[in-house]
Amino acid sequence: QVQLVESGGGLVQPGGSLRLSCAASGISFSAYAMGWYRQAPGKQRELVAAIASGGITNYADSVKGRFTISRDNGKNTVSLQMNSLKPEDTAVYYCNAQQARRDYWGQGTQVTVSS
Repeated sequence: QVQLVESGGGLVQPGGSLRLSCAASGISFSAYAMGWYRQAPGKQRELVAAIASGGITNYADSVKGRFTISRDNGKNTVSLQMNSLKPEDTAVYYCNAQQARRDYWGQGTQVTVSS
């Protein structure tokens, strides 16, 4: 059974930082591309950051220079370090694992940026 379990969300003031983590089980983690997506109320889900199995990263323009994605293949985890958070970063953040036609999602974790 595949499981992606996110943690680390919460309430933070503008300019603050949060670190999201996603623990994967039931997959050959190192072979999967991992990503973080987010969905704000009334908006479509969008890609925030992704990291390929070989370590190449990709970021949405809106988070470049502020967010960093990383993976630990020994621990089957992917993390998203979020700095300089803005109110517009408020959303539910989802962990994603992809390999060929296999596509798995976590349950999501809420991130709220507000003073």
